[in-house]
Amino acid sequence: MNEKTIKIKRKVTAALHSSRGQNVLLYLLFVAVAFVFWVFLSLDTEVQRDFDVPVELQDVPDSVTIIGQLPPTIGVSVKGKDSQLLRFLWGKMSPVKFKWNDNIVGSSFVLNRLKVDSRLRDYFGNGVQIVACRPDSLRLPFTSQPGVKVKLIVQTDIHPNLQYIISGPITADVDSVTLYSVNDLPHSLKFVSTEPIVKSNLKDTVRYEVKVKPIAGVRVIPETVTVTVPVEPLIARKRSVNISVENLPEGVNVITFPSKVELSYLVPMSAYNDDYPVKAYVDYKAGRPSRKKLPVSLSTIPSVYHSLSFTPDSVEYIIETR
Repeated sequence: MNEKTIKIKRKVTAALHSSRGQNVLLYLLFVAVAFVFWVFLSLDTEVQRDFDVPVELQDVPDSVTIIGQLPPTIGVSVKGKDSQLLRFLWGKMSPVKFKWNDNIVGSSFVLNRLKVDSRLRDYFGNGVQIVACRPDSLRLPFTSQPGVKVKLIVQTDIHPNLQYIISGPITADVDSVTLYSVNDLPHSLKFVSTEPIVKSNLKDTVRYEVKVKPIAGVRVIPETVTVTVPVEPLIARKRSVNISVENLPEGVNVITFPSKVELSYLVPMSAYNDDYPVKAYVDYKAGRPSRKKLPVSLSTIPSVYHSLSFTPDSVEYIIETR
C-alpha cells in the first residue's frame, strides 16, 4: 500500500467518525430500510402481466405425424400479486405440458378452452387469475399412415452482378420431401416447390433457408430447406486457334494469312486453366471463284465461354495445286 492510498484511507476513516459522517451513514441506513419496505409492498400489489408460455406435447407415439401446426407458445394474460409472478419474470420459462392420450378425438388432438384454462391455472398456481390466452383452444389433425415422397423444385429468380456468373445448378440440400395427410393425396400431386427466391447483384456463393410452399391439409417434411446458389467471377482470357480449311478438292491446298485467330472470352474462375475444344475454319467453296478473303467461322462454343469474340474475322489466302 503506497503513501497516497494510506492518506486517502485516513481521510475516509476520519470523515466517517465525524458527526457529519455518522449522519450520512444513518441517512443511508434509513434509505435502505425504506427500499426494503417498498419492495415488500410492491410484491404484494396485484398486477396484470403477459407471458408467452412454451407448449409441449407428452407421450406422442412415434408412428404419429401431426398434420396441424403446434404453436410454439401460448400467449397468456394473467392477474395476480407480483410475489406470485416473480418466478416467471426471471430466467427461461418451463413449458406447459399436455398429455397426448388424454386429448384424442377421432384423428385429431383436441384441447378445448376449459382444458387450456385448467392447465394454465395449474401452471401459474393458486391465486393467479387467467384473464385471456391466445390461442384458447387447439385442434391438430394427425395420421399414422406412411408419407408419400415427391420431387422438390426450387423456384428462383436470381441474377449475378456484372462480371459474375451462376456457375452451376441451384440446388437444395434435399431433392424430395415427404407429404403426410389425413386424407388420400391427389394422384396429380407429383412435386412441390419452394417459396420463390428473388435476388440480384450476387457476387459470391450464397445459401438461403427457404420454406417449402404449404399445402392445405398436408404436412410437408422437411418444411424448410437450404438452397445453394453457386456464384463465381468471370475472368478474361485469350487463346490462339489454328485455322483449318474445309471442303478442299483433291490435289488442292489452301494457305491462309494469318494461320490462326485469337479468341477473347470470359470464363469462370474454376475453369480458367481448362482448355475446351474450339475449332476455327474457313470454307474453300466460299472463296471461289473471285473472293479475296475467306470468312472465319467457329465450331460450337463451350457453354463456359461467355462474351466470346475473335480476330480476324476473315483471312487472305492463296491456293496451291499439287
